Amino acid sequence: MVTEIDIRLDDGRTLHAYDAGGGVDDLAVFWHHGTPNIGAPPAPLFPAARRLGLRWVSYDRPGYGGSAPRPGRDIASAATCTEAVADALGIDRFAVFGHSGGGPHALACGALLPERVLGVVSAAGLAPFAADGLDWFAGMAASGVASLRAAQAGRAVKERFEASGVVYDPEFTEADLAVLEGDWSWFNEVVGPAVQAGPAALIDDDLAYVSPWGFDPADVPVPVLLLHGGRDRVVPASHAEWLAGRCPAAELRLSPDDGHLSIVRSAPPALDWLRARA
Repeated sequence: MVTEIDIRLDDGRTLHAYDAGGGVDDLAVFWHHGTPNIGAPPAPLFPAARRLGLRWVSYDRPGYGGSAPRPGRDIASAATCTEAVADALGIDRFAVFGHSGGGPHALACGALLPERVLGVVSAAGLAPFAADGLDWFAGMAASGVASLRAAQAGRAVKERFEASGVVYDPEFTEADLAVLEGDWSWFNEVVGPAVQAGPAALIDDDLAYVSPWGFDPADVPVPVLLLHGGRDRVVPASHAEWLAGRCPAAELRLSPDDGHLSIVRSAPPALDWLRARA
C-alpha cells in the first residue's frame, strides 16, 4: 500500500510525496520520474523490491501532481526536495533511481548528497546540455529536437510552442510499444494526470534540461549505473556514453535492441545492483 503525504518545505511550498512502505531494515530507493509524469513510485517494480528488501519512496517534482510549482528550478534542486522527503520520513541513507528526465535529477542527489546516497541508477537519462564533445541532439526524434530547441530559446518561446497544438512524437520502438502492452502500461497512469494538468511543469522540466544543472556529473562520487537502449530516439544512447566517461564511478549497461521505455526491462537487475551497495 502506497501512503501519500504532503511535506511543507522551508520556503513554504508543499511537496507531495509517496511511500510504498516495507520492513524496518529495507533500503529506501527514491524514484525520480520522467517528463511529463507524476511521481508515483513504479508499481511494476514492487515485486522485485519486496524480494530484495527495498522500499520505494518518491515525490511529484514541483508543478506536477500535488507539489507546488517552482518556476526557474534547476536539476540540482532535486537534491533539496529528496532530502526534505527523507528527513520527513526519518530516512538516513538511501539509493536513487531515475528514468528519462528523472535520470539527471537522480544524479543531482549523488553529487550533492554523497553522505546519504549509496548508489544511483539512471535509465535512459539525459546528459548536460553543454556537455563537451557531445552532439546533444544527434539521433533525437525530430519532435523532441523541436521541443527542446524551443526551451533553449527561453520560457516565452517554449510557452508559445506548447500552446501551438504541436504533437509530440517520441518515435517509440516496437520494443517500447510492446512494454506498454504489459505491466509497464503503468506509464499511462503517471503520464495521464501530468498531461491533463497542462504544460507548465513540463515547461519547467525542459527549461532545466537545457540550462546549467547546478552540478557537474564529474562531481558524483558515489557508484552510478547507467542503463540505456541503443534504439532510443527520445534520449540517444550517446548521452549515457558521455556520462559513463564523466562520472568517476560509473558503469554503463547498453542494451542494443531496447528503446526509451523498453530499457525498464533492465530495472530488476539494476535493483540487485543497488541492494549490493547497501
